[in-house]
Amino acid sequence: MSSGIYDEASFEDAIAAHLVEKGGYERLPSEEFDQERGIFPEVVVSFVKETQPSKWEKLETAYKGNAKQRFLQELTSALERLGTLEVLRHGFRTTGTTIDLAAFKPNTGLNPEVQERYDANRLGVTQQFYYSTTEPKKSIDLALSLNGIPVATAELKNPSTAQTVEDAKRQYEQDRDPGEPVLRFKRGALVHFALDKREVEYTTELDGDDTHFLPFNRGHERGAGNPPHESGHRTAYLWEDVWEKDSWMDIIQRFIHIDEEEIRQDGVKVGEKETIIFPRYHQLECVRQLVASAKVQGAGEDYLIQHSTGSGKSKSIAWLVHRLTSLHDENDENVFDGVVVVTDRTILDEQLRNTIYELDHKTGVVEAIKGENQSKSQELAGALEAGKPVVITTLQTFPYVIEHTQGLPERDYAVVVDEAHSSQTGEMAKEMKQILSGGDIDEDDDWEDLLAKSAEARGNQENLSFFAFTATPKGKTLEAFGTVPEDGDKPEPFHLYSMKQAIEEGFILDVLQHYTTYETFYNIAKVIEEDPQVPQKKAVKAVSKFLKLHPHNIAQKVEIIVEHFRNHTQHKIGGKAKAMIVTSSRKAAVRYKNAIDDHIEENGYDLNALVAFSGTVEDDGMEYTEKGMNDGIKESELPSKFDTPEYQVLVVADKYQTGFDQPLLHTMYVDKRLSGVQAVQTLSRLNRTHPGKEDTFVLDFENDREDIFSSFQPYYEKTTVEETSNPQHLYQLENELKGLQIFTQQEVDKFAEEFFSPENKGTEKAHAKLSSHVEPAHDRFMVADEEKQDDFRSKLRSFLRLYKFQSQVVNYEDTELEKLYTFGRFLYKELPRDSTGPRVEFNDELALQYYRLEKAEEGGIDLGAGGEGVSVPTETGTGGRDDEEVELSSIIEKINEKLGTDFTEADQLFLDQLKEDALEDDHLRQSARMNSEENFSLEFDDALTDMFIDRMDQNQELFAKFMDNDEVQEAITNHLRQAVYEEVQEASS
Repeated sequence: MSSGIYDEASFEDAIAAHLVEKGGYERLPSEEFDQERGIFPEVVVSFVKETQPSKWEKLETAYKGNAKQRFLQELTSALERLGTLEVLRHGFRTTGTTIDLAAFKPNTGLNPEVQERYDANRLGVTQQFYYSTTEPKKSIDLALSLNGIPVATAELKNPSTAQTVEDAKRQYEQDRDPGEPVLRFKRGALVHFALDKREVEYTTELDGDDTHFLPFNRGHERGAGNPPHESGHRTAYLWEDVWEKDSWMDIIQRFIHIDEEEIRQDGVKVGEKETIIFPRYHQLECVRQLVASAKVQGAGEDYLIQHSTGSGKSKSIAWLVHRLTSLHDENDENVFDGVVVVTDRTILDEQLRNTIYELDHKTGVVEAIKGENQSKSQELAGALEAGKPVVITTLQTFPYVIEHTQGLPERDYAVVVDEAHSSQTGEMAKEMKQILSGGDIDEDDDWEDLLAKSAEARGNQENLSFFAFTATPKGKTLEAFGTVPEDGDKPEPFHLYSMKQAIEEGFILDVLQHYTTYETFYNIAKVIEEDPQVPQKKAVKAVSKFLKLHPHNIAQKVEIIVEHFRNHTQHKIGGKAKAMIVTSSRKAAVRYKNAIDDHIEENGYDLNALVAFSGTVEDDGMEYTEKGMNDGIKESELPSKFDTPEYQVLVVADKYQTGFDQPLLHTMYVDKRLSGVQAVQTLSRLNRTHPGKEDTFVLDFENDREDIFSSFQPYYEKTTVEETSNPQHLYQLENELKGLQIFTQQEVDKFAEEFFSPENKGTEKAHAKLSSHVEPAHDRFMVADEEKQDDFRSKLRSFLRLYKFQSQVVNYEDTELEKLYTFGRFLYKELPRDSTGPRVEFNDELALQYYRLEKAEEGGIDLGAGGEGVSVPTETGTGGRDDEEVELSSIIEKINEKLGTDFTEADQLFLDQLKEDALEDDHLRQSARMNSEENFSLEFDDALTDMFIDRMDQNQELFAKFMDNDEVQEAITNHLRQAVYEEVQEASS
């Protein structure tokens, strides 16, 4: 058997044959290609003559028999000036006439002439494409053209001949001159594919060794690569599906576009760079599947799209919104009357506007709500009433529209949610649905009608489709927007691009690859004579807070952080690497920032830190603000300032832990308990890629590796729910609430009648009337015993939370539940807050006796496959437990035990003996009397090592820790040095 059937040429033949036989292509021999012009001239001319005969006649008249040459000259000039994409999509003008170079599929079947022009498109495939103007023998394996204009090239490799996609990429990088007309950026082919039988990659700009290829693979087992294909070629989807005529024309018309990106140096704009955007496979597949479903299902369906960070969600959303605005069903009617985009990212409106203009050359399509001339809510209401095609608003603005909108006509809306926030599943989502569904518009509606509409608004709406994008779906988000497969009973994402695939394809970095945890060992003591009774739970928190904010604790961690940053991080990313310190509170952030500044100043380091926290913090009689601690930098300026080389470290407290995109962030120091979605979102601040950024690093003082694994694992592949909501939980809570006899059914009914009565809407007396129906329940609550109050408050809170969520996913349409929910919301606000008792704080009552930091574990955290799903709210209400009062001394004992103190009594005795040795040393005593503690350390620290060696036989375990562990040595040295110095100073005074 000939080996030729396995070689590259046979691979090329098979692809070309399929495109001609089944893909809608014709063969175009390379001899017909004009290398100088970069086109197939005969094909271009024949297409124009056939599809636009009257325009060609004008050219013949204008150019007096030289139409062909002048036309080709004008076309070449247009390609140089405008680029291939612009010329194909919008044509070019010559002699006052716009010549179209392609005809795209119409949105409807209402115009047969447009369909005829589309059918006249000529897609060509050329094997061994001789493209070069300077080296005639050079060829590229395949070229695809549209009406004689090359739009794609492809280099093919066959692993059977020991060559792979990597060889194809190198061929483009090292042996393809990007200056050739057909390979020149914008002017030539739009995209270049490198492929073998297993993988596909592509680039839109050839630039020698700086050429950047992206994967174009389907994904396999929720990771990179491609699954087996029935043809035997795992990449067959490329020529069988993607390059098929209708698909390929759709990509050119609706997906490929040119982005302009600012080039910034040191935080300052220095220019712009154009990039041709070609969709990655998962983006193409996702948008097409969503559009296909919406076209068939119409409005009323919800979709959850789980796309990892690095998936290009902004582009996917832009392509989806563009398609939804012009989507027609099989009857050629609009599927949606408008698209509302809900996002907290201000940059998305500009990206949407630019993308849609690039695709359609239409302005005014996107209306961003900015509140420049009126309130945002009024502006949003006006945009909806005016029927703007695309309205972009924020999560915070949307609920207030109800105050300004008297009613909307019946319309169908697509609501695209950027990062499906949990609040979308609560009261905000209900109000959004009510507004967009045209609720509260019938003059004849009585209170019962409006009550029913309110209940119905919480379930799926026939005229609303939600398209929710998120990287980390919570359980309730999955239940609200997820899709239950035909063979399953639990909701899952409609489309998935996993964290695993994003990491394996190189679009984000694995933030768990280098993860080091530290354990902190304390021993604290009660230094007051009395042993007061204190609430146990509050005391435990207070003692923990005392330890966390203790100056010694923060100083030790700051030293580790700064020295680690200088020695291991600062030189990364070409010396541009930055770090974030995540603290547990605003006060902790303030103390960290001050301690860092002190450490940097004491050591003369060339480093600068910024801090981010909200409001004003009082600490030790001083008031601190973010602006004040950052030398006057405004809050809005902080991200751009941190982007400059002047600042390397950012200390944060509940700010910039989500949505903060700084690719130069390399290292994170964590001193805050993290879990679940919060852990994933916080640590994912590190995962952005950047030239020269090869890895990341996390140093964690607070969390165990097992906890971080448990937080990330559900989101690594496809997120599922552990169990679905049980509708009976609500009815159980309803019965338990009624059983406590705080309210009566008659009071609930009367309240609901007043609340939903159209006559009471917006009247001055409305609030008073509603309050009168709540007062009896409030009075009964106030005279109930404390246990009953706690039980009722807890169950009511649980009912309200659960109904807000479950009514989104379980179509109750139960007016009794809606009445109780409406009454309960009003009553809950009237109830006094949970009696939390006096705050417990410790300062002078406690002392830090021992302290040491010890590196616990380091290395990667391997997420692997499988794992548990995420949970959904299932609570049925639990009463608050009493906070048992215990002695302060027992609290301290438990804290020491919990924190893992392993200084034994023998260790304490050994350290005391070392202290006595130092105090008996005349030279050390003299040094302590005559020097500052800093200068004293120069003599003491060396002497201590000698003293350890002298007594090593007495405590070999502690000696080994002292000699082998820098953190232990440092903690013991600091402790003993300070103790010796202070005792000598006191004796001398």
